[in-house]
Amino acid sequence: MTIIKTFVYGLLAGVSVAIGGAAYLSLDNKVLGAAFFTVGLFVICTYGFNLFTGKVCYVFENNGKYALNLIPIWLGNLVGTWLTASLFRATRIAAISEKAVGMCQVKLGDSLWSIFILAVFCNILIFIAVDGFKNNPHELGKYLSLFFGVMVFILCGFEHCVANMFYISAAGMWSGEALLFILVNTLGNAAGGVLIPLTRRLLTGKEKTVAV
Repeated sequence: MTIIKTFVYGLLAGVSVAIGGAAYLSLDNKVLGAAFFTVGLFVICTYGFNLFTGKVCYVFENNGKYALNLIPIWLGNLVGTWLTASLFRATRIAAISEKAVGMCQVKLGDSLWSIFILAVFCNILIFIAVDGFKNNPHELGKYLSLFFGVMVFILCGFEHCVANMFYISAAGMWSGEALLFILVNTLGNAAGGVLIPLTRRLLTGKEKTVAV
Protein backbone atom coordinates (compact mmCIF):
# COMPACT_ATOMS: atom_id res chain seq x y z
CA MET A 1 0.00 0.00 0.00
CA THR A 2 1.52 3.35 -1.05
CA ILE A 3 1.87 6.22 1.39
CA ILE A 4 -0.79 8.19 -0.47
CA LYS A 5 -3.27 5.32 -0.38
CA THR A 6 -2.44 4.70 3.28
CA PHE A 7 -3.09 8.37 4.05
CA VAL A 8 -6.33 8.51 2.04
CA TYR A 9 -7.65 5.36 3.74
CA GLY A 10 -6.71 6.99 7.03
CA LEU A 11 -8.59 10.13 6.01
CA LEU A 12 -11.67 8.04 5.18
CA ALA A 13 -11.43 6.37 8.57
CA GLY A 14 -11.34 9.82 10.15
CA VAL A 15 -14.47 10.80 8.22
CA SER A 16 -16.18 7.60 9.40
CA VAL A 17 -15.33 8.26 13.05
CA ALA A 18 -16.50 11.86 12.68
CA ILE A 19 -19.88 10.71 11.37
CA GLY A 20 -20.18 8.39 14.36
CA GLY A 21 -19.15 11.24 16.65
CA ALA A 22 -21.79 13.51 15.13
CA ALA A 23 -24.43 10.84 15.80
CA TYR A 24 -23.26 10.62 19.42
CA LEU A 25 -23.40 14.40 19.90
CA SER A 26 -26.84 14.57 18.28
CA LEU A 27 -28.48 12.22 20.79
CA ASP A 28 -29.28 13.05 24.41
CA ASN A 29 -29.55 9.39 25.36
CA LYS A 30 -25.99 8.26 26.11
CA VAL A 31 -26.63 4.56 25.46
CA LEU A 32 -28.24 5.25 22.09
CA GLY A 33 -25.46 7.69 21.25
CA ALA A 34 -22.83 5.06 22.05
CA ALA A 35 -24.68 2.52 19.90
CA PHE A 36 -24.86 4.81 16.87
CA PHE A 37 -21.26 5.96 17.30
CA THR A 38 -20.38 2.38 16.39
CA VAL A 39 -21.29 3.09 12.76
CA GLY A 40 -17.81 4.61 12.40
CA LEU A 41 -15.89 1.46 13.28
CA PHE A 42 -18.41 -0.69 11.41
CA VAL A 43 -17.71 1.22 8.19
CA ILE A 44 -13.95 1.13 8.79
CA CYS A 45 -13.85 -2.62 9.38
CA THR A 46 -16.24 -3.38 6.52
CA TYR A 47 -14.36 -1.33 3.90
CA GLY A 48 -10.83 -1.79 5.18
CA PHE A 49 -10.08 1.85 6.01
CA ASN A 50 -7.06 2.71 8.16
CA LEU A 51 -7.84 3.61 11.77
CA PHE A 52 -4.78 4.28 13.92
CA THR A 53 -6.25 2.75 17.07
CA GLY A 54 -7.05 -0.48 15.24
CA LYS A 55 -3.82 -0.76 13.23
CA VAL A 56 -1.51 -0.03 16.17
CA CYS A 57 -2.71 -3.18 17.95
CA TYR A 58 -0.71 -5.30 15.48
CA VAL A 59 2.47 -3.25 15.30
CA PHE A 60 4.61 -5.93 16.98
CA GLU A 61 3.24 -8.66 14.76
CA ASN A 62 4.34 -7.02 11.52
CA ASN A 63 7.47 -5.47 10.01
CA GLY A 64 9.01 -2.01 10.25
CA LYS A 65 7.14 -0.73 7.21
CA TYR A 66 3.86 -1.47 8.98
CA ALA A 67 5.02 0.61 11.96
CA LEU A 68 6.04 3.53 9.72
CA ASN A 69 2.64 3.43 8.03
CA LEU A 70 1.07 4.35 11.37
CA ILE A 71 2.32 7.92 10.87
CA PRO A 72 0.38 8.71 7.65
CA ILE A 73 -2.57 6.78 9.09
CA TRP A 74 -2.61 8.98 12.21
CA LEU A 75 -2.25 12.12 10.08
CA GLY A 76 -5.01 10.92 7.75
CA ASN A 77 -7.30 10.32 10.73
CA LEU A 78 -6.55 13.85 11.96
CA VAL A 79 -7.26 15.47 8.59
CA GLY A 80 -10.41 13.41 8.07
CA THR A 81 -11.90 14.30 11.46
CA TRP A 82 -10.93 17.97 11.16
CA LEU A 83 -12.28 18.31 7.63
CA THR A 84 -15.58 16.63 8.48
CA ALA A 85 -16.03 18.69 11.65
CA SER A 86 -15.29 21.88 9.69
CA LEU A 87 -17.95 20.99 7.13
CA PHE A 88 -20.47 20.18 9.87
CA ARG A 89 -19.81 23.57 11.49
CA ALA A 90 -20.88 25.23 8.23
CA THR A 91 -24.31 23.56 8.27
CA ARG A 92 -27.48 23.64 10.36
CA ILE A 93 -26.17 20.80 12.56
CA ALA A 94 -23.46 23.15 13.84
CA ALA A 95 -25.37 23.11 17.14
CA ILE A 96 -23.56 19.89 18.02
CA SER A 97 -20.49 22.08 18.50
CA GLU A 98 -21.95 23.41 21.75
CA LYS A 99 -22.09 19.92 23.21
CA ALA A 100 -18.58 19.25 21.93
CA VAL A 101 -17.30 22.35 23.73
CA GLY A 102 -18.61 21.15 27.09
CA MET A 103 -17.15 17.69 26.50
CA CYS A 104 -13.75 19.05 25.50
CA GLN A 105 -13.57 21.38 28.49
CA VAL A 106 -13.83 18.35 30.75
CA LYS A 107 -11.28 16.37 28.75
CA LEU A 108 -8.72 19.16 28.49
CA GLY A 109 -9.15 19.95 32.18
CA ASP A 110 -8.14 16.42 33.14
CA SER A 111 -4.59 15.41 34.10
CA LEU A 112 -2.35 13.85 31.45
CA TRP A 113 -1.85 10.75 33.62
CA SER A 114 -5.60 10.27 33.84
CA ILE A 115 -5.92 10.69 30.05
CA PHE A 116 -3.17 8.11 29.48
CA ILE A 117 -4.81 5.52 31.74
CA LEU A 118 -8.25 6.05 30.20
CA ALA A 119 -6.68 5.75 26.74
CA VAL A 120 -5.04 2.42 27.65
CA PHE A 121 -8.39 0.93 28.65
CA CYS A 122 -10.03 2.39 25.56
CA ASN A 123 -7.75 0.53 23.21
CA ILE A 124 -7.99 -2.73 25.10
CA LEU A 125 -11.64 -2.57 24.07
CA ILE A 126 -10.81 -1.43 20.54
CA PHE A 127 -8.57 -4.48 20.12
CA ILE A 128 -11.39 -6.70 21.34
CA ALA A 129 -13.76 -5.02 18.87
CA VAL A 130 -11.44 -5.13 15.84
CA ASP A 131 -9.90 -8.54 16.46
CA GLY A 132 -13.29 -10.01 17.28
CA PHE A 133 -14.73 -8.64 14.03
CA LYS A 134 -11.86 -10.17 12.04
CA ASN A 135 -11.46 -13.51 13.75
CA ASN A 136 -14.59 -14.51 15.67
CA PRO A 137 -15.81 -17.70 13.95
CA HIS A 138 -19.45 -16.86 14.64
CA GLU A 139 -21.13 -14.27 12.41
CA LEU A 140 -23.14 -12.80 15.27
CA GLY A 141 -20.04 -12.77 17.47
CA LYS A 142 -18.22 -10.55 14.97
CA TYR A 143 -20.80 -7.81 15.29
CA LEU A 144 -21.26 -8.21 19.04
CA SER A 145 -17.50 -7.75 19.47
CA LEU A 146 -17.63 -4.58 17.41
CA PHE A 147 -20.66 -3.03 19.07
CA PHE A 148 -19.89 -3.95 22.67
CA GLY A 149 -16.23 -2.98 22.35
CA VAL A 150 -17.11 0.51 21.12
CA MET A 151 -20.16 1.08 23.29
CA VAL A 152 -18.40 0.11 26.50
CA PHE A 153 -15.44 2.44 25.94
CA ILE A 154 -17.80 5.33 25.29
CA LEU A 155 -20.09 4.63 28.23
CA CYS A 156 -17.08 4.29 30.56
CA GLY A 157 -15.61 7.60 29.39
CA PHE A 158 -12.39 6.07 28.05
CA GLU A 159 -10.32 8.22 25.69
CA HIS A 160 -10.04 7.48 21.95
CA CYS A 161 -7.56 9.75 20.15
CA VAL A 162 -9.36 9.80 16.79
CA ALA A 163 -12.78 10.43 18.33
CA ASN A 164 -11.20 13.24 20.34
CA MET A 165 -9.67 14.71 17.18
CA PHE A 166 -13.24 15.10 15.96
CA TYR A 167 -14.63 16.49 19.21
CA ILE A 168 -11.85 19.09 19.49
CA SER A 169 -12.33 20.05 15.84
CA ALA A 170 -16.11 20.28 16.25
CA ALA A 171 -15.63 22.47 19.32
CA GLY A 172 -13.05 24.66 17.54
CA MET A 173 -10.69 24.21 20.50
CA TRP A 174 -7.37 23.29 18.90
CA SER A 175 -4.38 24.68 20.80
CA GLY A 176 -0.99 23.57 22.05
CA GLU A 177 -2.72 22.10 25.09
CA ALA A 178 -5.16 20.21 22.89
CA LEU A 179 -2.33 18.82 20.76
CA LEU A 180 -0.48 17.60 23.86
CA PHE A 181 -3.71 15.99 25.04
CA ILE A 182 -4.07 14.16 21.71
CA LEU A 183 -0.43 12.97 21.75
CA VAL A 184 -0.75 11.56 25.28
CA ASN A 185 -4.08 10.04 24.27
CA THR A 186 -2.35 8.44 21.27
CA LEU A 187 0.42 6.95 23.41
CA GLY A 188 -2.13 5.51 25.82
CA ASN A 189 -4.13 4.01 22.97
CA ALA A 190 -0.96 2.45 21.55
CA ALA A 191 -0.03 0.94 24.92
CA GLY A 192 -3.52 -0.47 25.46
CA GLY A 193 -3.79 -1.78 21.92
CA VAL A 194 -0.68 -3.97 22.11
CA LEU A 195 -1.38 -5.29 25.62
CA ILE A 196 -3.44 -8.35 24.67
CA PRO A 197 -1.44 -9.27 21.53
CA LEU A 198 1.88 -9.09 23.44
CA THR A 199 0.49 -11.05 26.37
CA ARG A 200 -0.87 -13.68 23.99
CA ARG A 201 2.50 -13.99 22.29
CA LEU A 202 4.37 -14.32 25.60
CA LEU A 203 2.01 -16.99 26.91
CA THR A 204 1.59 -19.03 23.73
CA GLY A 205 4.78 -18.26 21.82
CA LYS A 206 2.67 -17.78 18.70
CA GLU A 207 2.75 -14.82 16.36
CA LYS A 208 -0.35 -13.82 14.51
CA THR A 209 0.67 -11.83 11.44
CA VAL A 210 -1.87 -9.38 10.11
CA ALA A 211 -1.69 -8.05 6.56
CA VAL A 212 -1.24 -4.34 6.06
